[in-house]
Amino acid sequence: METFKYGEITEKIIGAAFRVHTTLGNGFQEVIYQRALEIEFNTIQLDFSREFEMPIYYRDQQIGTRRVDFLVRNIISVELKAIIKLEEVHLAQAINYLEAYNLEVGLLINFGSKKLEFHRFTNKKYRADSFHHAVFSHKSH
Repeated sequence: METFKYGEITEKIIGAAFRVHTTLGNGFQEVIYQRALEIEFNTIQLDFSREFEMPIYYRDQQIGTRRVDFLVRNIISVELKAIIKLEEVHLAQAINYLEAYNLEVGLLINFGSKKLEFHRFTNKKYRADSFHHAVFSHKSH
């Protein structure tokens, strides 16, 4: 069995997503799943920020910001979708965000299909020594 970096945390996140999907099913707007997942994260006492504004860098210069659906333990980005089928563009977008945020690990979770869909990503361009390494002090709960 292959082990992933931060595997224990990502398993908790995916488990929480499965509980939400089992309870609600598919067919709701993304914000409904986001709110339900926030309740699950609080229930399992998982440290997170919701809709955390992350800086976007290009060549070590900040060029803008974007809100990540969840930033878990300041190290894992969690992007949610509520669409019938994930397309390649959604997967590419999730990887691009990881690289732009300089986070090492991310999840893309889709609640819109009949079965919960999730993808785990590792940032191949991650730089631990970067001056904009994702060390944030903000917490939403």
